Amino acid sequence: MDLKHLLKFLRLIESIPLEYMVTGSIASILYGKPRLTQDMDVVVAFPLQQVAKFTKLFDTEEYYCPPPEAIAEEIKLHDSGHLNVIDQTTGFKIDLYPVERDPLAQWGLKNRKKVELIAGEEVWVAPPEYVILKKMAYYKEGGSQKHLDDIKGMLEVSPEQIDRETIESWADKLDLRDIWDKVSFA
Repeated sequence: MDLKHLLKFLRLIESIPLEYMVTGSIASILYGKPRLTQDMDVVVAFPLQQVAKFTKLFDTEEYYCPPPEAIAEEIKLHDSGHLNVIDQTTGFKIDLYPVERDPLAQWGLKNRKKVELIAGEEVWVAPPEYVILKKMAYYKEGGSQKHLDDIKGMLEVSPEQIDRETIESWADKLDLRDIWDKVSFA
């Protein structure tokens, strides 16, 4: 996977500027073990007044970007909104999750970390606790073992970066404690 495409996209949204954090498989790889992935997940604090500016960043010859009305509708879904931006020449896709009122995402944005993605190029990445909690939620929703494997990889590679008490507190609030107990003591 070519991370230059992700970096290019992030630099574009930084120019607005939009507050963001890389999460999902890319974040779990940065904190854990490498694996193949077919998408890039980015959480974005996306004020409605920035939608038009965002869509103008992407030349329609080069990118697919949803129309402003569709983006506004996804933003209004609060913690369940989702949209894609796709590089039409490479097929590279970024899944965007606009958040406004999701307490976990707000916590994640406040605690995000600058991480080197490519030599000399830093980006904002979700804290490992956020990544683990979201992976547990996705596991609960769909049962995919890859989420638990990602969590185990993070716990093995970066245990000193992970605050287990924070995970336990959020896991209790989000009804994920049984999954945390399963994966953290495996």
